[in-house]
Amino acid sequence: MLAAPALAGAATLLPGCASTLASGGGAAKPALPDWYADLEKRTFDFFWERVNRSNGLVPDRWPTPAFCSIASVGYALTCYPIGVERGWCSRADAAELTRTTLRFFWNAPQGAAATGTAGHKGFFYHFIDMERGLRFRQVELSSVDTTILFMGVLFAAEYYDGDNPVEAEIRKLAANLYARADWNFFRADGRAQISMGWHPETGLIARNWDGYNEGMFVYILALASPTHPVPADSWQAWTAPYPNFWRGSGETRHLAFAPLFGHQYSHIWIDFRGIQDAVMRAENMDYFENSRRATYANRAYCMANPMGWTGYSRDIWGLTACDGPGNYQLPFKGQTRTFYGYSARGPLGQPDERDDGTIAPTAALGSLPFAPEIVIPAANALRQWPGLYDRYGFLDAINPSFTWSDKKLEVGRINGEHGWLGTDYLGIDQGPILTQAANYRDDFVWRHMRRSPEIRLGLERAGFTGGWLAQG
Repeated sequence: MLAAPALAGAATLLPGCASTLASGGGAAKPALPDWYADLEKRTFDFFWERVNRSNGLVPDRWPTPAFCSIASVGYALTCYPIGVERGWCSRADAAELTRTTLRFFWNAPQGAAATGTAGHKGFFYHFIDMERGLRFRQVELSSVDTTILFMGVLFAAEYYDGDNPVEAEIRKLAANLYARADWNFFRADGRAQISMGWHPETGLIARNWDGYNEGMFVYILALASPTHPVPADSWQAWTAPYPNFWRGSGETRHLAFAPLFGHQYSHIWIDFRGIQDAVMRAENMDYFENSRRATYANRAYCMANPMGWTGYSRDIWGLTACDGPGNYQLPFKGQTRTFYGYSARGPLGQPDERDDGTIAPTAALGSLPFAPEIVIPAANALRQWPGLYDRYGFLDAINPSFTWSDKKLEVGRINGEHGWLGTDYLGIDQGPILTQAANYRDDFVWRHMRRSPEIRLGLERAGFTGGWLAQG
């Protein structure tokens, strides 16, 4: 492991942007550039055009042939209503596709067998076959990916509030899917926290959701379950390792997790502005502010560029989980450097650190509501990167430092002097771009989910108070 650079985890805050506790930012928010609407439409089209309309399953990636990612489906269910509101599809068509999706997951076979099922105990395998929806190879029954799916399901239940048979069935299916999930199955061996997953061959995965990462919404849904809630002290078990995650000091102090997706995923559906659990009350901030500081820290690290990667700059930044060129150790600027294929990436010196020169547009753009004053310039700069903007908006990633044309690439191609270009679109990276733009424009996902009784109950059981929770 490389030594942590001096600036790892540091952030530079703009004057007047030190706190979002009350309102998510006091200054007037910057306007999105005109081209951003085209990005949103193209990103929506990924979900609308690539979905299997017979069952609602969405591929993990495209154009590389792929299995279905259940997390991609959760994002798709959230994106269809955005399309309705923007005039990109009809409400009737979106509702029908949503009902098809929910019917599939409700009726898909469940059970403990290693093959022939889509899930177990109300949860689903991380990847499933695009046609039959059965477990793909030996992937895990995933607590977090099922949570992302359920977030899309619960959002659909709030959005489709019409008095007609299709939308009524959506609401019924959503309630049934959520109620069926036995969250305590992931604690079946007596552990205090929720396991990351389960394999029928080997049982529960040893690693739990604890500390600070994308797992917040796992506990919010698990606590609110109407049938199988986890114990009331589960949020305390989740936050117990927080002391190991703090980085920075003063106005840069934040709970760190190196890949930016960990600061984004829960926030796509849950409005954390102004609400606080016990930890954030003690810190006098909220998780939204924490994500804003983490976004600045990610950018500050890329600007400092301690490893000397090509391309990192004030506006070309963003480290998260994404595609990469492949697993190699190669000479770079007089040193041997390690490159990766698909991997989580983030600043050195933070939990789950990894930096191989790969930048993903979703990293910055998924933080749009947190720090628009730095995200919009990054979006404009990435829009000008040769070959990066195409049919469905931004391709997944770039690595300007990886220029070896004689190496077998995991995905993508060498883009001349600009280095490696990832040429796939990934559903879990497309989703945050569109949903966070919708939240930035008019709180679209947040304002619907603030009405969700499940979200409110989960937050309250976790000890959150204040803000919109206090408004009834």
